[in-house]
Formats: sequence, C-alpha cells, structure tokens
Amino acid sequence: MTRSTRHLAPIAAVLALAGLVTTPATVAAGAEPVAAAIPVPTVTLQAQTIAGSLTLDASLQAVRQATVAAQVGGNVVALAVKAGDRVRAGQLLARIDERSTAAALAQGDAAVNQADAAARLARIERDRSRELHAQGYVSQAALDRAETQARAAEAALAQAQAGRGQAALARGFANVVAPFDGIVLATHLEAGDLAAPGRPVLTVYAPGALRAVVAVPASLAAQVRAASQIEIELADGRRLTPARRSELPGTDAVTQTLEWRLDLAGADAATLSPGLSVRARFEGLPIHTKPSAAGTALSVPRSAVLQRGELSAVYVADTNNHYVLRAVRTGPLGGESVSLLSGVRAGERIAADAVKAGLAGARPSN
Repeated sequence: MTRSTRHLAPIAAVLALAGLVTTPATVAAGAEPVAAAIPVPTVTLQAQTIAGSLTLDASLQAVRQATVAAQVGGNVVALAVKAGDRVRAGQLLARIDERSTAAALAQGDAAVNQADAAARLARIERDRSRELHAQGYVSQAALDRAETQARAAEAALAQAQAGRGQAALARGFANVVAPFDGIVLATHLEAGDLAAPGRPVLTVYAPGALRAVVAVPASLAAQVRAASQIEIELADGRRLTPARRSELPGTDAVTQTLEWRLDLAGADAATLSPGLSVRARFEGLPIHTKPSAAGTALSVPRSAVLQRGELSAVYVADTNNHYVLRAVRTGPLGGESVSLLSGVRAGERIAADAVKAGLAGARPSN
C-alpha cells in the first residue's frame, strides 16, 4: 500500500461502504470482471493568479469640516445655534462673556491717551531745543537729548496703540462666528460653561462633500493599490462608486495602517452625513498562489470535488493510469471553482468529474 493510499484509506472506506462511490479496491474484491474503461477528462493543477476581494470598515467624513474653538476665556453667555442648524459664513454661533476683554480695551485706550500726551510734550521740547540751538542758547548735547526723548515718546505711543489693537481683537473673539457656510454637526459647550482658549465650542461642516476614510493594513497596501474596482457599501446595502481616491503617504506607527480617502460624488453625498459607518470593498485584488507552500490554494472546478457531509475528496490520476481517491481540505474561491488548500500538489492530474471518476473502469482520458 502506497503512502497516499494508506493515508486516504479511511475516507475511501467510508465512501465505499456508504455506496456513494466505487473504487478499484471494491471492484477487485468482487467476482465480476473489470468493466470496460470509462474515459474521464482531467485537469492539471497549476499555479495561477486569482482575483480576490477585501472588505474593510470605514466611516464617512466631511471633506470640509472645522472645529471652532474659543480664543478667549470666559463663561459662555449664549449659544445661538444647535446641532443640525444651517449657518452662513460670519453668523454668530456663540457669545462669551466680554467684560474682561472690554476692561482690557479700556485700559488700552487709556494707555494710548497717556502715550499720546507724552509724545506731544516730547515733540514740543524737541522743537524748542532746535530753535534755541539755532540761536546759540542750547548746546548740541541738549538738542540730542531732546531728539532722543521725542523718538522714545513716539515709540511708546506706537506700542500703546498696538496694545489697544490687540485688546480690540480679543474683544472681537468674544463673539464666535461661522467660518463658512455649513451645518452644525455638534456643540461641545452649553450656555454657562467655561470657555478657554483652544477649547472646542462646536463643529461645522460643509454639506455635499463627503469621503469614506478607511485604514488599510500595510501588508495589503500593494494589493489594494492594484484593485480593479472599489465600492463603498452602506448599511442599507447600497453600493456607491467613489469619484476619487487618495492615499496618505505616511504609515501609522502604532496600527501599521495607511489611510485611504474615497471621495463620494456630490449626488451620493447629498443624502448622507458624517460619522456613518460604512464598508469599503476592494474587488479584483491580484493574489498569486504558491501551491508548494503549506496553507495555499489551487483552483479546480466544483465538479472535481466529491463532497459527502464533512468529507471532501478528489480523484487523482496515478502512474498506472488509474484514479485514486484522496482527501483534501477545501476553501471557497468564488464562482464555479473551489480552492484546494491541502492534500494535492502542483502538476498532479485531477478528475474533472468526481462522480464519473468513481465508477468502475474510470480511466484518465488525457
């Protein structure tokens, strides 16, 4: 008994006892003569490139989205909008207590007035020193000192004016306004909450421009780039074709993934909103199989596989031009094919019709 026959004796015996197939052993055991040869075509197992698919979780994201944050500290006096409201560019969204900024602006006004008075006096002293120096009553050193004091006073005035401008700008930040036309996605503060510089107040996005963001494992990046078709599958089963796709250049150091962005067409994005969970389907991925390596697949027609319960087997042509039943481990490949994960090797001939190959007298025809 050969190694392959000894290895598959249990499955062959089970199938033979069940009356499902007829093997050469069962024919030889009977008293009847061997039946006439029945030709059964074969297929030769070969390495090939097959088209696979990959489905990854993704989420919808607005192409243009902004989280508007406070730029000054203070209590939120009023929140003028709520989530879902449409806003126009420059529209008031929230108002922060401006008493501290108003006081700073008043202080800036006082500083400007003080610096302006000092600059006026310095200019008068400089002009008088010039006249007296021309008449010979004031030395050159006194004139230089007056000139320097005038320039210092002018610089102090400019500094005070800049400080007032900064205070006026800060007071303007007390009113939080929309950066562009859009829809309020979420509010992060309510009236009475304490706002601080950099703390988010609300999020606004521009409708009609969405994209699906998906994290692609770095190990599959090359195959995904070669995908023949990409679709975005929604929760209701609809599938959308992205208008554009882009891949960010960097790889996340923690997750070892690359971020892909699949932009939706305007008509598809009109009825959707950011935050929805979707699935990105990459079809037609080239997957090169290596049949000699453990755990890889070979493709055969479905008719070549004999399936009885949990048992899977194929008929392999031996060197004596007979068929030998051999157990295999299968995996779905798609269409009318079945992948053989183990039990066979590249170059072996498999009966294309397993049922016919199990008949008495079945012989490989090619």
